[in-house]
Formats: sequence, structure tokens, C-alpha cells
Amino acid sequence: MSQRKPPDVIVVGAGAVGAACAYHAGRAGLSVTVVDRGPVAGGTTGAGEGNILVSDKEPGPELELALLSGQLWRELADALPPDIEYEPKGGLVVADDRERLDALRALAAAQSAAGVEAYEVPAAALRDLEPHLAPGLAGAVHYPQDAQVMPALAAARLLRASGARLRLGEEVTGLLTTAAGRVRGVRTTRGDLHAPAVVNAAGAWAGSLASGIGAGLPVLPRRGFVLVTEPLPRVVRHKVYTADYVADVAGDTAALRTSTVVEGTAAGPVLIGASRELSGFDRTLSIPALRRLAAGAVALFPVLAGVRALRAYAGFRPYLPDHLPAIGPDPRVPGLVHACGHEGAGIGLAPATGLLVARALTGGELPGWTRAFRPERFAAAPKEARPEGGPP
Repeated sequence: MSQRKPPDVIVVGAGAVGAACAYHAGRAGLSVTVVDRGPVAGGTTGAGEGNILVSDKEPGPELELALLSGQLWRELADALPPDIEYEPKGGLVVADDRERLDALRALAAAQSAAGVEAYEVPAAALRDLEPHLAPGLAGAVHYPQDAQVMPALAAARLLRASGARLRLGEEVTGLLTTAAGRVRGVRTTRGDLHAPAVVNAAGAWAGSLASGIGAGLPVLPRRGFVLVTEPLPRVVRHKVYTADYVADVAGDTAALRTSTVVEGTAAGPVLIGASRELSGFDRTLSIPALRRLAAGAVALFPVLAGVRALRAYAGFRPYLPDHLPAIGPDPRVPGLVHACGHEGAGIGLAPATGLLVARALTGGELPGWTRAFRPERFAAAPKEARPEGGPP
């Protein structure tokens, strides 16, 4: 009986980033196997809100990645089934005082110069965009390019369209290398899988995947909670968040930080965030965090005071110290390509990440700004909190 031919590339991780890597690698003519210890979107992607944002990115490499991804998501919305719920609803960043509004204006001006659509909205016009906003806000900036997808279905549809072979419920326990130090596959709980290239798209678990062969990354899990309300008519039309959110995304404190993020969904529930804390892989429900999220949402949208929150869930953002992802070949281990460390932006940045990874796998040219994402920029990776079961 003949054995199945080894794939050209193994992707570790079946979340949005891994799915996008498989999709673009498949379109480039490569055969792909995707391995994950759980189901599709069973990690960070399944706990995400599906945001596709440019509004929270400062000018630089990450914004370039976000602009490219936004374009690719628009193309994917036409190519994939409509159940991915792609919605170009736009974002609205609000400021509650003059000082924050001035800072928001300065950021929007810099973003506009880099290719972002950003339009100031005076206080008197805010309710034209969001009729249920609280009074007394100083103003806002509207970002029409912000969008949203249903993240788990988007990942599933990308994987199906990729033509990749899926091996779910199979934990990767390490990487296989040749005597010369080149990748030759992965070791899993079900045996060894061979391929000349491996993509590390293991999300919050990506730091330890290659540590055994000297190519670890300092990825840490940054926990966040989301509150989900009962289904509602379209009370919130855009992704609406306070100007403090941008600072929290870029912050480095390990302690709990919250800023108000409220958005409606095509299915009806309103999603409420956002919290951030470096607490390891601890899924314990944090009542203080949930109280802060609920209070912030009601302060921004008083109409939500009488709405039931049906559930809350936690997820782990894959955090790197400089707040930039690691994307591209690892020169320490030929054949290893990283696609991780996107923190809370992985779903939005997934298509462009996948495209860059596919180009790296096929010897294509990468834009100059991608040098900021070089995995080798981290000389040594500290030991991070390790979850039960290890990487996907």
C-alpha cells in the first residue's frame, strides 16, 4: 500500500492566521497540511471579535500590513461564502474631552497621510452616526475602512478553500530537523509528519513551538474578556471605542487595563470589550474585569443599561514585547517560517500575513517594510507560561 506523499509545508495552528497561510500557500501551488491540537478556530480566533481595523494602528509597518489585509479581506468577501459575515461597517473612535480629541486628531492626520480614510466628526453630528451614543462627548473620528467578520467561520472557509489536509485534535510536541539543522517536519502525539517547511502559526502558544531547536520567540498570552449581550436590533451601527483603547493596545503593563469597545454584529448580539492583562494561561473569570467592561459600555451607550449579558468568554492574545508580529523565515532554522505575535489584531492581519508567508515559501520578494517583522529580532526568548497540552 503506497503512503501519502508528504506535503510541501506543514502549518501549525488552525486559527485565522494559520488558515490564511494555508490559503495563500495553496493558491501558490503548494500542498499543505494543517495541524492543530483542537478544532478549527479553537484558540484565540474563536475568542475574538473578528475585527479588521486600521483605526488603531499608528503609521508604520503594522499599518501597511493592515491596509494590505483590508484590501485582501474585501476580495475574500467576494470569493468566500457569505456566512463569514464580512461587514464593512466602519469604526468610530470617540473622545470625551478636548485633550483626548486633540490627540485623536493628530493620530488621524498621521494615519491619513499614510493612506487611511479618517474623517473628524464634531460632537453635534455624532448621533447622526450613532443615535444611541451618550451626550457630552467632545467629538470623534470616523474610519470607514474598519470592518468585521465572523472569525471562526472565516477561518473554516479559508481552510476549505485552501485545499489543505487537516489534522485536528493532534498536538505538535516539537519540530524535526536534519543533522544540518534544517526543518524536516513536526513530531505530534500521533507520530511524525514530514515536510521541507513548517509555518509556526500557533498563536499564543507559538513561543514554545521552536524553543527546543533554539528558535523560540518571547510570545506571551495577554488575556482579554468579551461580554456578549442578548440579540438586539441594530443599536450599535459601527465599531465604537474610546480613544484610550489605542493607548491600551500599545501599553506594556501586566496589570488589568480596560477601555470601552462596543460593537453590534450581523447576528444581533452586541460585543463588549476590551480588557488586557498578562496573567499567563489563566482562564479564571475576572468579575472586576467584567464589571469594568459593563460599566464602560453603559456609560458610552446608556440604552444598554437594561440589556442582558448572556455570556462572557476569555481569550489569549499572542503578545510580543514590541507589539509587532513575527512574520517570515527564521534564519536560525532553515525551513521554519513564523506567522505569530499579532496580539489582538490577528484576524484583521491574517490575509496579508498569509500572503507574505506564501511569498517567503516560494522565494517571492517581500516589501521593505516587512523587515520590521523579522523573527530574529529577538535574540533570546524568555520562558513563558505554558498551558496544559503545549502548542497546537
